[in-house]
Amino acid sequence: QVQLVESGGGMVQPGGSLRLSCAASGFTFSNYEMSWVRQAPGKGPERVSTINTGGSTRYYLDSVKGRFTISRDNAKNTLYLQMNSLKPEDTALYYCARAGTRTWYLRQYWGQGTQVTVSS
Repeated sequence: QVQLVESGGGMVQPGGSLRLSCAASGFTFSNYEMSWVRQAPGKGPERVSTINTGGSTRYYLDSVKGRFTISRDNAKNTLYLQMNSLKPEDTALYYCARAGTRTWYLRQYWGQGTQVTVSS
């Protein structure tokens, strides 16, 4: 069955960096568009970033553009999100999603999530 396991979250000071990873299994990873979705307490989900199958096309939420970088290693079945210059408003549970532009908001495509907390 499809499994998406996020890791790399934690607590960091404003201006710091984190690198999230998503280990995928149970499907042909290289055939699927992938996304990162985040949700803060009491707020709706946001699509942070999306990457196409080959890694040549990327989407970013306006508020993270220039600070976050999505990438993938199809040989390792792994998705990454490099987060730099982190801000308190980036605090959220971050999910890996086997989904793209049309389906990112469907929870059935998400992993279990990893917590990112940006605080001094």
